[in-house]
Amino acid sequence: MRRTANELFGAGAYTWSAAGVGYPGEFHLAATALMLGGHVRVGLEDNLRLDVERRAASNAELVEKAMTLAPLLDREPATADEARAILGLRPR
Repeated sequence: MRRTANELFGAGAYTWSAAGVGYPGEFHLAATALMLGGHVRVGLEDNLRLDVERRAASNAELVEKAMTLAPLLDREPATADEARAILGLRPR
């Protein structure tokens, strides 16, 4: 799909994200998306687990875990304002 998007739109002319379903798929796919230059989406609607033994108490816990992957893969998490700009949303 990435190759097709590059052919249709040109490399760097679009954004994309990935959202895995269930544990550990959510975090495996997050790492893969980060390695390939994409964005990540996590949330309780897709996965209830923080790890094998613990349920996530909130979306914030899942986001924090996903954000720990970014620096390991030489990526910088976007701020809220940067995310709005990436998505073409109005500034707050």
